[in-house]
Amino acid sequence: TVIEYSIPSTGMEQSNQVMLKVYDILGKEVATLVNKKQSAGNYKVKFNANNLSNGVYFYKLTSGNYTATKKLMLMK
Repeated sequence: TVIEYSIPSTGMEQSNQVMLKVYDILGKEVATLVNKKQSAGNYKVKFNANNLSNGVYFYKLTSGNYTATKKLMLMK
């Protein structure tokens, strides 16, 4: 599974610490996919979900003051 995400521009040419985590429907963290500094732009990350059950998951992107949460439906 590939997750695409965007980091918005803050108006400054600097990189921020970026965290992208995946949670199950109960809010339990099941994976940390990104934990590094990145500048504004579009990115893709592979999510190996082989050990997870089918169902609804959420991924949360945090970069500086920006936070976004999206739903992910996992079907194998």
